[in-house]
Amino acid sequence: MAEAIIKIQGLKTQFGDQIIHQDLDLEVRRGEILGIVGGSGTGKSVLLRTIVGLNRPAAGRIEVFGEDLSKITPAERLALEQRWGVLFQDGALFSSLTVAQNIEVPMKEHLGMPPRLRDEIAALKIAMVGLPPEAGSKYPSELSGGMRKRAGLARSLALDPDLIFLDEPTAGLDPIGAANFDQLIRQLQENLGLTVFMVTHDLDSLHAICDRIAVLADKRVLVVGPMADMLRHEHPWLREYFHGPRARAAQPKLEGVGG
Repeated sequence: MAEAIIKIQGLKTQFGDQIIHQDLDLEVRRGEILGIVGGSGTGKSVLLRTIVGLNRPAAGRIEVFGEDLSKITPAERLALEQRWGVLFQDGALFSSLTVAQNIEVPMKEHLGMPPRLRDEIAALKIAMVGLPPEAGSKYPSELSGGMRKRAGLARSLALDPDLIFLDEPTAGLDPIGAANFDQLIRQLQENLGLTVFMVTHDLDSLHAICDRIAVLADKRVLVVGPMADMLRHEHPWLREYFHGPRARAAQPKLEGVGG
């Protein structure tokens, strides 16, 4: 079993009086694609944002790469953040910057690198995510939704991270675009040795590329395991989600592709 590079113990998150997570435990193993699923309001994106430091937990412990995030210094935190990348929904690109300039933002923040080298690395990342070279000079408003997601993915890879966080990466994409994006994530994970923490509601993605799935329910991780475990579980939400009409539509389609 691969080592856990994210360890969460007893996590509690809340906004005002509203408790989102209570006593949540989770481990993410090196080299896996872990899909995070759950019903509306279960705090999937909140969990992602809490791990990367955009939300402060009310209680509990989060370790990433063996570092307790509540105990490290600002300098240690900055060094740790260079080892992960984040793709938010719709790419979350800076609208006033070109794609290439967006990709270079993490390099400017973390690395003392000459502009020419930044430009070369940005061009490489653009190619890695399947965008044409001319996309680098375009602004986000000039791109399709799928291209913006790829540009955001390129930015998340700017510092050659070990770990990437993806928040609903296929949301809003047509079925062909979503399948292509899934394939891209799997290829990058295999070629770069990435660990992927992916919040998603896309059943096709769960079937196609996730090594394990963690289900959020009742303010905690109810179950975590491969798809086979999800299909056997008797919890009402899991039964409805993984055996409902959309799930039955997804399985034959993916089995046909695999065959």
